Amino acid sequence: MGSLIGRERRRGRGTLSNASGRFEPLARVAFDDGWQGLDELPPFKTTVMVDATRKIIARNDSPDISFDRSINPYRGCEHGCVYCYARPSHAYLGLSPGLDFESKLLMKPNAPELLERELSAPGYEPKIIAIGSNTDPYQPIERRYQIMRRILEVLERAGHPVGIVTKSALVLRDLDILARMAKRDLLKVAISVTTLDGKLARVMEPRATTPQRRLEALRQLVAAGVPTSTLVAPVIPAINDAEIERILEAVAETGVRHAGYVLLRLPLELRELFREWLTEHFPDRVSHVFKLIRDMRGGKDNDSTFGRRMTGSGPVAWMIGRRFEVACERLGFNLTSFKTTTAHFKPPRPCSQQLNLFAC
Repeated sequence: MGSLIGRERRRGRGTLSNASGRFEPLARVAFDDGWQGLDELPPFKTTVMVDATRKIIARNDSPDISFDRSINPYRGCEHGCVYCYARPSHAYLGLSPGLDFESKLLMKPNAPELLERELSAPGYEPKIIAIGSNTDPYQPIERRYQIMRRILEVLERAGHPVGIVTKSALVLRDLDILARMAKRDLLKVAISVTTLDGKLARVMEPRATTPQRRLEALRQLVAAGVPTSTLVAPVIPAINDAEIERILEAVAETGVRHAGYVLLRLPLELRELFREWLTEHFPDRVSHVFKLIRDMRGGKDNDSTFGRRMTGSGPVAWMIGRRFEVACERLGFNLTSFKTTTAHFKPPRPCSQQLNLFAC
């Protein structure tokens, strides 16, 4: 990876460096040549560009996830979570999975219109759409652009089911739409809670909603009748794994009774970004954390095998999974399941025979 960026330039950010992506022919590394030129460089500011995408529904055939289609209103995420497995995707844009991922963002302003067109396409068969599976749809720039809210308006009109994952209390802004969709069995929402420690949250996910505000968001969603769950994600050995039971107990007090967990994943560039972060914030644990990670990943830093990538393998992974299961059993979690329906689906822009031939 590249050299570390000075603290003042990356204040409020999650990662420590900004090395070129893996597809770039040249690696650019900033270094001090003795003339103190680095002192004059500005801090990393959030910039937003337009993503000129032509399709908005992404498809997948992964056998270990519960959906085959998803929507991502944004690329990159200002939350700055150091552990985000989506970071390597920024390399496809010619950008760094490091600080670029959390400061150079792309938005899809025409996402609602594209969604209307794709839902209205002849032969479209509705199934639940996942939003938030890659980057957070309620990251801070959503306050300005409101793309997620406009997407929800399209889905509500179409009677199309959706599953949302976020770590932001901004989801409450759309509680009016969410409550209406919930009454028609069109919705489920999950809020991830990584830690209850505010200090750890600030260094691990610096621009995300605080843990207490996430718990309050869970409470309000449940009170509004929205099918709500939590994700203890990611579980990082020797960093936040000791909190599993406490997190679930705090979530139980909000009225939520559904939960899942995901072990830390370190694909591609994320491995070194995470190592840099550990060295900065937990220098005494670096070797221990990576040993535990390898114990759960078949001796490797990452294992992307379907069926194992979320939960790992081996005795350490089994122990974490069993602790989670026992806590859920004690608290009465996951005794039922959420059901969504496609019975209400109606294409939002039905095509006529000729007039809308090229628009649909």
